[in-house]
Amino acid sequence: MSRTGRKPIPVPEGVEVQIEGSLVRVKGPKGQLEKEMHRDMVIKLEDNQVVVQRPSEDKKHKALHGTTRSLIANMVEGVTKGYEKTLELVGVGYRAQKQGSKLVLNVGYSHPVEIEPPKGIEIEVPANNKVIVKGIDKELVGAVAAKIRSVREPEPYKGKGIKYEGEYIRRKAGKTGK
Repeated sequence: MSRTGRKPIPVPEGVEVQIEGSLVRVKGPKGQLEKEMHRDMVIKLEDNQVVVQRPSEDKKHKALHGTTRSLIANMVEGVTKGYEKTLELVGVGYRAQKQGSKLVLNVGYSHPVEIEPPKGIEIEVPANNKVIVKGIDKELVGAVAAKIRSVREPEPYKGKGIKYEGEYIRRKAGKTGK
C-alpha cells in the first residue's frame, strides 16, 4: 500500500475543508482553492483529518492514491503558509523590474520582455537581479516561475540567464586555441 497515500492530512486551525464527491475545496487564512480529484478515489474528512482511500489494488489506483493525497496536502499548506520560488538573473546588464503588476525583464534581447502574472500570483523584485514568485497554488507558482526562467535559460558556457535560487548550472569548457 502507498506509504504517502496512507498518511492522513491534518487540517490546521482556521482551515476549512469541504468534500463534495470528487471536488475538494480548501479555505484558509491566505485564500481559497478548489480542485477536481479523480472520481475513483475515496476522500473523507474524519475528526479534523482528510483521509484518502483507494477502491482497489489496481495499478492505476495505486498510482493515484499518493498523488491525490499530495495534491490535497499541497492545497492545505498553500492556504496556510503559501508558496514561493526565487529566481536569479545572471549576466551583465540583465535586470528585472516591476511596472504595475507586470514583470519587465531585460535579458540581452533587443526588446524588454513583459510577463503579466495570472490571478492569484504575486511577483516581487527585491533587487534588480532577483525575482520572487508567490502564491497559494503550488502548481501555478511553479508554472509561472518556469515561464519566467524560459525567457532566457542559463547557458552552460558562461552561466548567463535566469536560474532558480540554488540551482547548479553544469559548466562546459569553451573552445581552446591552437
